[in-house]
Amino acid sequence: MAKEFNGEMVSADSRQVYRGMDIGTGKDLPLNAKYRTLNTEYADYRIGYYEIKGVRLWLYDVVGPDYKFSVADYAKCASVVIRDIWKRGKLPIVAGGTGFYIKVLVEGIGTAGAEPDWKLRRKLQSFKVAELQGILEKTCAERLRGMNESDRKNPRRLMRAIEIARQNQKPCLAGRQGKTKNQKHKLEIKKLLTIGLTSSYETLYGRIDKRVEERVRQAIVEEIEGLLGKGYTWENSALGTTIGYKEWEEHLNSLNTKYQIQNTRSIIQRWKYDEHAYARRQMTWFRKSLRGVQGYWFDITGEGWENKVTNLVAKWHDTKG
Repeated sequence: MAKEFNGEMVSADSRQVYRGMDIGTGKDLPLNAKYRTLNTEYADYRIGYYEIKGVRLWLYDVVGPDYKFSVADYAKCASVVIRDIWKRGKLPIVAGGTGFYIKVLVEGIGTAGAEPDWKLRRKLQSFKVAELQGILEKTCAERLRGMNESDRKNPRRLMRAIEIARQNQKPCLAGRQGKTKNQKHKLEIKKLLTIGLTSSYETLYGRIDKRVEERVRQAIVEEIEGLLGKGYTWENSALGTTIGYKEWEEHLNSLNTKYQIQNTRSIIQRWKYDEHAYARRQMTWFRKSLRGVQGYWFDITGEGWENKVTNLVAKWHDTKG
């Protein structure tokens, strides 16, 4: 589709930004894919693209696994890339599963500009939902009341709300400073089309399970051992928070000998269940959170769905606006 509509791909995946974490995050890059860097003002990031069959794929391998990459970081990188694509008269096609990243591109950075407080997050990880709600109510009851029912029950959303509230001198006004500070990263999108792919959970889980088994065969454990051998740890890198990696921590820490496949079936099953749960959260999030954005959903088990998507994009692409 990118070839047909003179487009370039922009990843919106919070895990594929990490260099060296290839198998577990499903990058699936061809062996001959070459990386080219875009010159930017940002020293913390390696912003560039892989060229695959003549199509550029942006925002893989932006930082090392020990960098705490946030949605604010993504807003900076993605705005640079998309403006570059526009400047060359091409179509940006943003694809990925990190909904909050896409929301930031569509709606602006807002409170996402608040810097992450990793020490606070580690402290709050052990708290139950009711306890997090209580902390937020004491910090900024107005923010808690303004959250929708789904977010009020989501530990990550609650922790982020507490984090933002505590960073502002006036907690209940959280986010206003961030909008001004990060205004240059806001994209003026004149024309937008959103497309979602869906299926029954039975089908989705089956596809996920096959992908997990494939990643095991691709030597995910050896990839993790290689990263650990380079000095990255479960505590100081994305290894300890990423599905496909974190499930192996206890197993690899307890091994004194070479990894043995017969000892890992329970780990692989837990990995599958974690992927299932994440997929459910993704579907719920995308259906509820992109408010005010017209979107089209296509069932990937339906006959001819690819042609329907292509026809929709062609009609949208030819429309002035």
